[in-house]
Amino acid sequence: MGGSSPCASCKLLRRRCAKDCIFAPYFPSDDPHKFAIVHKVFGASNVSKMLQELPVHQRGDAVSSLVYEANARVRDPVYGCVGAISFLQNQVSQLEMQLAVAQAEILCIQMQQEPPTLPTQIDHHHHHHQDHDQKPLLLSNSATSSTITNFSTNIPQYLTFSSSSNINHVMQDPTLQRESLWT
Repeated sequence: MGGSSPCASCKLLRRRCAKDCIFAPYFPSDDPHKFAIVHKVFGASNVSKMLQELPVHQRGDAVSSLVYEANARVRDPVYGCVGAISFLQNQVSQLEMQLAVAQAEILCIQMQQEPPTLPTQIDHHHHHHQDHDQKPLLLSNSATSSTITNFSTNIPQYLTFSSSSNINHVMQDPTLQRESLWT
């Protein structure tokens, strides 16, 4: 950059920005926070060493990764990015579980609305001609209802939700909300 407009790194470190400054292409003077957070977490000399060891075409991606990790580390000093990944994996697991419960509820409702079409009585004359391996299936509305009731009661209370609720409720739950990880 040279002279008149030092990069964010040289400005923060109060040094002259050389023409070949390794930070200048990645930490412009108009975005001082970007370098400040990377410097706070990794240190300027470590970032300089990392960038010097990389080919020029990979340095931009490396800086993006350093900025992302630095932001995550400031938000969560113990786990950093791993904490964000774990949080998102837990959210995916919860949504998958709620989806499975919703699909089971849909299946139960469909079973209640569509009465079985199998005969409820066995014709004794034709029964002797059937294979012994095949047994007629007897279903009545009361048997189906009790099966559905048993299925519904076996689902833990925290897994059930009313059919009027929707998946967006999870995203509005304050216990699951977290400040954006990408800002």
